[in-house]
Amino acid sequence: MVSKPVHGLPFLPGFSYSDPTKTAFHRSQTLEYRNGYAYSRIPTVGVGRERLHVNQLSQADLDELANKRPTLTYEEPKQAPPSDFIPAHVAFDKKVLKFNAYFQEDVPLSSEEHYRIRKVVIYYYLEDDSMSVMEPAVENSGIPQGKFIKRQRLPKNDRGDHYHWKDLNRGINITIYGKTFRIVDCDPFTKVFLESQGIEINPPEKMALDPYTEIRKKPLRMYVTPSDFDQFKQFLTFDKKVLRFYSIWDDTDSMFGESRTYIIHYYLADDTVEVREVHERNDGRDPFPVLLKRQHLPKVLVDNSKDFPRCVLEVSDQDVQEWFTAKDFAVGQPVTILGRTFFIYDCDKFTREFYRDKFGLPEFSAIDVSKKPPPVIKQELPPYNGFGFIEDSAQNCFALIPKTPKKDVIKMLTDDHKVLRYMAVLESPIPEDRGRHFIFSYFVATDMVSIFEPPVRNSGFFGGKYLAKTKIAKPGSCLDKPSFYGPGDFFIGALIEVFGHRFIIQDADEYVLKFLESNANDYPESTILSLKNHFLKRQPVTQESDSGLTEDYKETKDVDTLVKEIQERLKNRNFLEGHIREAFQTLDQDKTGFLDKEKFFGVCKNFNLPVDDCLINQLIRMCSSGEGKINYYNFIRAFSQ
Repeated sequence: MVSKPVHGLPFLPGFSYSDPTKTAFHRSQTLEYRNGYAYSRIPTVGVGRERLHVNQLSQADLDELANKRPTLTYEEPKQAPPSDFIPAHVAFDKKVLKFNAYFQEDVPLSSEEHYRIRKVVIYYYLEDDSMSVMEPAVENSGIPQGKFIKRQRLPKNDRGDHYHWKDLNRGINITIYGKTFRIVDCDPFTKVFLESQGIEINPPEKMALDPYTEIRKKPLRMYVTPSDFDQFKQFLTFDKKVLRFYSIWDDTDSMFGESRTYIIHYYLADDTVEVREVHERNDGRDPFPVLLKRQHLPKVLVDNSKDFPRCVLEVSDQDVQEWFTAKDFAVGQPVTILGRTFFIYDCDKFTREFYRDKFGLPEFSAIDVSKKPPPVIKQELPPYNGFGFIEDSAQNCFALIPKTPKKDVIKMLTDDHKVLRYMAVLESPIPEDRGRHFIFSYFVATDMVSIFEPPVRNSGFFGGKYLAKTKIAKPGSCLDKPSFYGPGDFFIGALIEVFGHRFIIQDADEYVLKFLESNANDYPESTILSLKNHFLKRQPVTQESDSGLTEDYKETKDVDTLVKEIQERLKNRNFLEGHIREAFQTLDQDKTGFLDKEKFFGVCKNFNLPVDDCLINQLIRMCSSGEGKINYYNFIRAFSQ
């Protein structure tokens, strides 16, 4: 019987099509109930009414077929195909061998232990043959614990070999990076794995004990002897009652030492002592109020404990023979606490009453420990060596960095540009010095003197500045407090000694007399009188030479020399020579070449000519005639360049 093609598709050999319209896919049932009993039913295979019964084999036949190997009659048997390859990271994934081990570590800097035992766990990862060492954390051990060696392939020897799981077993030593580990046990999985691989497992060992840890587990021995003194009663009686002493520690004998104040507290409740530091505002110290915290203080130690470092370590009761008590503190007595001596100078009211009631002592009186001001040491200057001004040299003794001496600013402002000029000659036994003349300039603002020598032609002396501005001390004056020359010492005929050279004052400017008369109360009358007499005795020139100069001047100086000196003096001042000549010619209507003194001085005043200068005053005297007139042509010739 040939089935019809589905949807007109040809039913040819090699082609088969499923019926897309089929919706029921029933399977034959092998269990069925009949008359209320379950029984097995042999499924039938067939189409339509034709059924094929499946042969049912017995259990013996099934066992025989399972153990029977097929044989080939006509050709050789083929080898079975190899099993599938499984990589190590898949086969041994998450399979780790665990070993318990320890290593011994030396402790060279401890007096209580010489070595310690450190327990570790060694993990071996089968997937990549790597190992790691972990140290379990122990509470309060003081040692950083945890990962000891991170996961890696550990070297076994110097040839480049690495540790394998075949090298691990119980009861053996392995060396990793210079440390020797003793393996004592392993977990059950590790034991089963090694035995499955044909390795004989050594018996387990006990974990080594750490001697210091075992000592810590033992209870501490108590050496305190029971006492009959009721400390609880003492606490209830003297709670919050404290003795307060005011003390001072004097350390001025040591280098950079000082005297500092402290407060000593003695607690009656438990016989403890506390030392607190007294801070003052802006004292420059760190704010540490407590110098010695509250504790029992040893007073006398036993003979064997004299070298005990009690400043660093705590002292036990066995090392102390006597402790500090309240009777060891008293006002006016020193007390040594841990090597530092404190002097008690006062206490509070409660402390006074306690000592009076408890010990029957009289009331303590405070001791004055305030520092007395040191005696004033008069500062003495060293002897003056003569170099520079004494005011400048003294500043090196007043301060490390010298300061500029104070100046009289009022005097400098009022007397600025006031200069007193004098003419002097040098008193010397040398014949060449007899014709030398000098101009003394006294600066009123600074009390300094400068000396200028007018140059003289063919005299053999250069002339010019003879002495710079300085103060000139009088001969015979003290070096520490010298007295200097002043305007009152410069009179006509006065002998002035300047650093070993003697000068005689012969002339002065008229401005000197005016200045001294305006300040007559400050200068001696003899000086003013000598200048007045000098100016009154000067006689005008009566006879005139061909050159217009007097015979008296010819004896003292040459005209050309005087003109040269005046030009040298006034070279830095801009005087208009042509304007002065025009002014003189305008006033000289008769064209005689002479002018009255009043008109002449009026023109000089308008052009700011220093008529008070010694040289110009001398030139005016030489140009004067007996009739009270002045030859202005000879006067102007001195200003021509």
